[in-house]
Amino acid sequence: MTAHPTADDPKTEAELDLDRKQEEVEQSFAGPGERLEILSPDGTVRPGAEVPLSTEQVRDALRWMMLSRTVDVRAISLQRQGRMGTFSAVRGQEASVVGSSFALDPARDWIVPQYRELPGVVRHGFPLDGYLLYWMGNPAGGRVPDGVKVLPLQIALAAQLPHAVGLGWGLKLQGSDGVVTTYFGDGASSEGDTHEAMNLAGVTRAPVVFFLQNNGWAISTPRTKQTAASNFASRAEGYGFPGVIVDGNDLFAVYTAMQQAVERARRGEGPTLIESQTYRMGAHNTADDPTRYMEPVELSGWDERDPIRRVTSWLRSQDAWDDEAEREMQAGIDRQVDEAIESAEAFAPPNPEQIYTHVYADPPERLRAQQRAALDSH
Repeated sequence: MTAHPTADDPKTEAELDLDRKQEEVEQSFAGPGERLEILSPDGTVRPGAEVPLSTEQVRDALRWMMLSRTVDVRAISLQRQGRMGTFSAVRGQEASVVGSSFALDPARDWIVPQYRELPGVVRHGFPLDGYLLYWMGNPAGGRVPDGVKVLPLQIALAAQLPHAVGLGWGLKLQGSDGVVTTYFGDGASSEGDTHEAMNLAGVTRAPVVFFLQNNGWAISTPRTKQTAASNFASRAEGYGFPGVIVDGNDLFAVYTAMQQAVERARRGEGPTLIESQTYRMGAHNTADDPTRYMEPVELSGWDERDPIRRVTSWLRSQDAWDDEAEREMQAGIDRQVDEAIESAEAFAPPNPEQIYTHVYADPPERLRAQQRAALDSH
């Protein structure tokens, strides 16, 4: 049925269509009461809720969120110039990644990432120039510095989840109070590795937080075609541990949900599955064209729920943020990113031989022959 503007509702048909599209997106996620929400899209705290971070901590979290978005812009530009390979931006998911990482202790907790957690892994100690180097296709970018509790980025969907459980189970056997957090998407949740990892984690009560970023799309497959379940968090019950849904664009709610899951794991009570309902405000990566499957009107609805705008609105309401503060913070971030890019590009470029190194301690003859053939062709 086609809606028409009326005296009581003077909206145009285009505006009404936008409202309907936004409502459809909202309905694909859980609503108030079903998911943890603290900070409203307009930057106000919901009635009865408490802010879990100090004002200074929120400013620090905002800096990580702004750093992430700045890297997104610069990395996409570098990729278009041929100075970087395919890159996956974080845009839209900054509160989800930063809020969850703020509940972790880099000195004792581990992050087992996928490939869209830049601010989380850099805050945990992974160098920013190394992160960029990884996307430049240089094997040196896969080297995690000693003492940094982060595993290498994982491109293969869900392949990192069994590693996370093995790591967490090992920590438990050693008597450590460390907690492992692994990130993955709604698409990865359909892989067999996810079932095997969660089942083992439930049986062993491994101290693992499964942080599922439901960003609406598994590349071009919408969330509604990814699973017939009403939500992803409900799957946790089948593995014998709790599942929690949180508004992933709400920094405060994500931090609170993650803090509770980490404390639970540290007490020896086992894993938790957190479904962070956020939104990928753009392409899956620089090799993707979302205009082939995503309507522009859908994106415009999520601009209004921008997690960075939400946090700055709250800080302004506390007289802790203004235009001058933003200019000063952005200038510092720009310098940091410039230095990281310069450092990454100063590394020696990779050569074909490196494709075969660090794969086997004792390479089989078949691989040695392949290596010789490849090098002879250059």
